[in-house]
Amino acid sequence: MKINTAEFVISNSDVKKCPTEPIPEYAFIGRSNVGKSSLINMLTNNKNLAKTSSKPGKTQLINHFKINSNWFLVDLPGYGYAKVSKSTKAVFQKFITAYFEKREQLVSAFVLVDIRHEAQKIDLEFINYLGESGVPFGIIFTKADKISKGAIQKHTAAYTKALLANGWEEMPPYFVTSSESELGKDEVLNYIDQINQDIFKNNSFV
Repeated sequence: MKINTAEFVISNSDVKKCPTEPIPEYAFIGRSNVGKSSLINMLTNNKNLAKTSSKPGKTQLINHFKINSNWFLVDLPGYGYAKVSKSTKAVFQKFITAYFEKREQLVSAFVLVDIRHEAQKIDLEFINYLGESGVPFGIIFTKADKISKGAIQKHTAAYTKALLANGWEEMPPYFVTSSESELGKDEVLNYIDQINQDIFKNNSFV
């Protein structure tokens, strides 16, 4: 897939106010220091689309971007280590949960995981939450340019082992990426494109 247009549409904290257009939607979420904004900008060929910051927790709303006029990329607040108050974090979690449980246009989520670290409890808990909630998702490992190929294999294997030990029958679809080198860009976009083609071909949407 080639992204020709990517435009910001709306930010809000209420799933009821999200766009009503019946087009596929893909949500990106991860810990607040995982490099989500950089990944989104890399995928869309737009360095200024998602706001990047040296301070984790920059994204605090549900952000909708319309891609190629026929699907939405959704940038969700990070979970975990954002330097915000407990009350603010509780609000984040409330509307993130509402989004995943109520958003009919959602086709797939992508959980972003920093490949530099071995399996983290907070990431595994969120992955399990999506599985228990019946939300289709893939895993995007970020920052692969920061470690060796051997370490990449070791850490992806650790996640596979952890999920299988926790009752998963198989590892969800996953992608190894780098915003710096654009590693994994085509794989992620082609994965989305294939799902979209199936949806448009079968006219099987809300």
